[in-house]
Amino acid sequence: MSKFVRLSGVCTASVAALLLVAGCTVADGGNPSPESADSSGSAPSAVPASVPAGLEKFYEQTLDWGSCERFATRGDSPLSSSVDCAAVTVPIDYADPTGDTAQVVISRAAATGDRIGSLLINPGGPGASGLAMATQGSRTQLAERFDRIGFDPRGVGASTPQVRCLTPAEFDAERADVDIDMTPEAIADAEQDSKDYAAACVANTGTEFLAHVGTYEVVRDMDVIRGVLGDPELNFLGFSYGTRIGSTYAETFPQNVRAMVLDGALDPNQDVVDEVVLQGKGFQVAFDAFVADCVSQRDCPLGSDPAQARERFQALLEPLIDNPADTTDPRGLSYEDAITGVQQALYSQQLWTTLRMGLSGLADGRGDALLSLADQYEGRNDDGTYSNINDAFNAIRCVDDPATTDRAEAGEADTRYREAAPFLDDGRGTGQAPLDLCAFWPVPATGSPHELDPQALADAGLPTLVVVSTTQDPATPYQAGVDLAKQLGAALITFEGTQHTVALDGESCVDDAVVDYLVYLKVPEDGLTC
Repeated sequence: MSKFVRLSGVCTASVAALLLVAGCTVADGGNPSPESADSSGSAPSAVPASVPAGLEKFYEQTLDWGSCERFATRGDSPLSSSVDCAAVTVPIDYADPTGDTAQVVISRAAATGDRIGSLLINPGGPGASGLAMATQGSRTQLAERFDRIGFDPRGVGASTPQVRCLTPAEFDAERADVDIDMTPEAIADAEQDSKDYAAACVANTGTEFLAHVGTYEVVRDMDVIRGVLGDPELNFLGFSYGTRIGSTYAETFPQNVRAMVLDGALDPNQDVVDEVVLQGKGFQVAFDAFVADCVSQRDCPLGSDPAQARERFQALLEPLIDNPADTTDPRGLSYEDAITGVQQALYSQQLWTTLRMGLSGLADGRGDALLSLADQYEGRNDDGTYSNINDAFNAIRCVDDPATTDRAEAGEADTRYREAAPFLDDGRGTGQAPLDLCAFWPVPATGSPHELDPQALADAGLPTLVVVSTTQDPATPYQAGVDLAKQLGAALITFEGTQHTVALDGESCVDDAVVDYLVYLKVPEDGLTC
């Protein structure tokens, strides 16, 4: 029943598996009189960061900037001609820098004015391509003052080697398989599927690389990128899972940070099961908000009474368990894909109209709209191929945190998830559940939940960071942002809304504060609420 949901930020419409919207709109930044920066907006007296011993050849490499077309993967939208790309060579294993290497592809939209430095931007995932992020903030001072840098983390998108597990046909078959029974036999079958998937990842990617795709390595790649770009200190904007990248970098290289904004936060001290359950609660809140909007309009497929909406919703989806809905695509709409499509639409109010149309279509026996939403989430291209976002997502999460191997805990987690998100409860809970894929992963985890010490980070040189958290974020609940800000000693911006991430999405109150901080190092006022 319970499922992990990717945490990609919503202001990345051109990135596969995210939104249906054509793009993100952003507000123009203001021109405050900064108190914490010099007249150029640069960090005062930045001292070049030292190069870790043995990694000199990586930090001192020269990049071959050129057209991004040479790095394009199938399904990618063309990047602006003003954006160029390059590959950064990094060691696969930082403990063995003389061993095999990987290529991390980065994109750049050069500063148009008085340049402060580079601003790295990550959309989340884990597993989402970030090359299109170089165009974010194009109508703010960020475009003038920074080279905006997008990047595909190791194993993701255009970076090589790439994490790959399933063929397109195998992925289609996996999505069509309805796997909701919680009988002992069905649980055993589900766990065998996980074992088979893990074996496919080993066969197609290899255990050496699988062991080194986690956030632990990504932040070291980011520091190499910082050094190669010639920045003495890092400027970073991370959405969703990108906040884990950011907090891990801040913990690992506190002295190398100039400015960092983390939007849609993950709490590094949160238990993995608690995180999934709270995510389920967040989606329930977003679903209830969608219902309130839907029933206020004519011809809502869930009726006019909010009290009956959940029952109507489940009545629409229940028949798909045995019989997929008809679609123009011969695959049809499976029950699993219908759930995925709904969750995809709950990431942003901009998709509520599409979700309403999709449920109306389902009421008429058609599943095209929900299948399209599910395909975007799953990274399926028009030609039937897939991006590697799902394979990378699984590989990264399975090495970032220890797996749950206690069957009683797995069953309890399933029960808790059903209680947290009753609109997703299919009524088949038994108090038992299969162990998650990560319990069968072929390499050990390299991270675990732990609390950050804000005083220790400050003593190590970490400046004041900024965390943005949305009150009704379906994927990264608001409290996680509050907790992360406390652990980092960061300023907190609260956004009152129902969506996943908000920075550079056109909300001037948030955008102005974020831009002023990144450009002028002006920390937002305490308790800023937008």
